[in-house]
Amino acid sequence: MGQFAARIGRHFGQRVIAVEPVAERRAMAERHGIETLDFTKDIGDELREMTDGRGPDAVVDAVGMESHDSPLGAFAQNAVNMLPEALAKKAMETAGVDRLTVLHAAIDSVRRGGTISLSGVYGGTASPMPLLNMFDKQIQTRMGQCNVRNWTDELLPIVEDPSDPLGVMDLMTHTIGIDEAPAAYEKFQKKQDGCIKVIIRP
Repeated sequence: MGQFAARIGRHFGQRVIAVEPVAERRAMAERHGIETLDFTKDIGDELREMTDGRGPDAVVDAVGMESHDSPLGAFAQNAVNMLPEALAKKAMETAGVDRLTVLHAAIDSVRRGGTISLSGVYGGTASPMPLLNMFDKQIQTRMGQCNVRNWTDELLPIVEDPSDPLGVMDLMTHTIGIDEAPAAYEKFQKKQDGCIKVIIRP
């Protein structure tokens, strides 16, 4: 998701700075003219320094729900699995165990009056948000499920263009048979062997 968000920005002539902790993903983005940074606790300062002290005009949070790197999130989701179905559903809706580090970094980094777009998935309803900072900075937020059909007619010709302006073929890092899918998913989850996008051939 983040790779495509960055590439479509470049396709439309924007300067794009991708923040990515995985070296292989940074290298992939750089092949398509995208500036990259590792994710650090000082990322807001680094982005402001690269944008004449302002911060980015817009920030896209494409992290999504990744509990496997969050001990609290993983524990809560595993605990929910032991509950009866009705209780489990309610617990997941209200648990508020989302990892908010990236979202808070986006709020800190974006310029005053800028826009934050959440294209990742946040599942909890009790997640604390720094509303005072968001109000003070006059931040606009966009979020929600992708309206796929709304964009298909515009995006499909770009993806199918033989010149491959978005580098679609460069996204694929592994091709496997369907019987290898469980091992490949584990490899992707643990970010091993440069695994970014896997094509499964039945």
